[in-house]
Amino acid sequence: MKFETMFEQPLNRRGFLGALGSAAVLASAGLPRPARAAAARIVVVGGGFGGATAAKYIALWGGAGVSVTLVEPNARHVSCILSNLVLNDRVKLAGLGFGYDLLKQRYGIEVVADRAMAADAVAGKLDLASGIALDFDRLVIAPGIGFDPVPGLDTPEQKSLVPHAWVAGPQTQALRDQLNALRDGGTVVMSIPKAPYRCPPGPYERACVIADFLKRRKPRSKLVVLDANADIQAEPIMFHRAFATLYPGRLEYVPNAEVRRVSFEAGRKLAWVSDGIGGETSWAADVLNVIPRNTAARLAHDTGVVNLNGRWAGVDPLTYESTAVPRIHVIGDAQGTGMPKAGHIANSEAKICADAVVRMINGWPVDDAVRMQSVVANSACFSPITYDTASWLNAVFAYDPATRLMKRVDASFGEAPARSKENYEQMMKWAARLFDDTFA
Repeated sequence: MKFETMFEQPLNRRGFLGALGSAAVLASAGLPRPARAAAARIVVVGGGFGGATAAKYIALWGGAGVSVTLVEPNARHVSCILSNLVLNDRVKLAGLGFGYDLLKQRYGIEVVADRAMAADAVAGKLDLASGIALDFDRLVIAPGIGFDPVPGLDTPEQKSLVPHAWVAGPQTQALRDQLNALRDGGTVVMSIPKAPYRCPPGPYERACVIADFLKRRKPRSKLVVLDANADIQAEPIMFHRAFATLYPGRLEYVPNAEVRRVSFEAGRKLAWVSDGIGGETSWAADVLNVIPRNTAARLAHDTGVVNLNGRWAGVDPLTYESTAVPRIHVIGDAQGTGMPKAGHIANSEAKICADAVVRMINGWPVDDAVRMQSVVANSACFSPITYDTASWLNAVFAYDPATRLMKRVDASFGEAPARSKENYEQMMKWAARLFDDTFA
């Protein structure tokens, strides 16, 4: 499968940037299908960019040979992609919600509105919160991320005062409302967790969006960015330039500043970080946005697939089958391939996984030379920098038979040379086509 640009016109000779992600070529044409008494039962957990895409393409490529069930407790998925733009009122949260009716109507996918609780890979059983157990021949989980606890944010009330908004939905709206209610002259403090975390450029684009909002709407206010990392983790040239030239005096960037705890004093919120000599330094905020350290979601831990540093699920990148629990495949933010954790690449991983699942249930090889050369994943994204300009970042990852890992293709890696309004327009087209490829 070759890259197909998502853009109507090339973008600075990087039309491949918006590709929906090259995945393994499905080599079903001309291959015999084994006779089966019933279709193979594939259950997919999680209705985001990984899970919904996997369910769609397993059903599409597997045809009558598979029955696909998608388990998702929410009636609609709220996209993290573009959700930072809710904070400056460029996008409405309602416009980022996507249901599953088209997946049911077009591909015959059964959608079960329930929460997965536990899986028995040997028995092929998935237990749901309702008490129902689903049988599966193969289970694909795309559970997303979970968060380390933050001391001081222990109760629902405390958490509501300091929304992380790193899962798009009500917390996104809550953070937006807090920013709108901020007094002119107030202080916003946001944190960035240690890498790896969901969407490498995401926190820095959020910083730009908030700084731009303050510049236009609260001109006497200030943003402090506490980064647990030593430096900016994605698009460093662009974001350092933006922080220094677009938001001088308005945005203070503090590296090596991991938030250890939160407290509430005299009507303000305090974020506490280590001072490096055994003590702590506090940063006072009127609006506090702490993004906790990320890990694989609870379901991944509960199913026993988390075997990398106690945080992520090791997988075989040819199939995304867990290296800890056979018959369970893990895609999206929970996987530990070393590739970025983001919606676009989850869509790409899902197609590789879907191809492998169809091959495996039909007894076809997943590791022949042709397929190994075609297992390629593309991580492309855009980042809003101001109200109407954006930048972009691209990286392609290819399977390396020598190491059995995904390796970044260095020639593909790069960031936009400059922010532009054209990039902003292309960002909207890129997102729309990704949404369509996933949910329609």
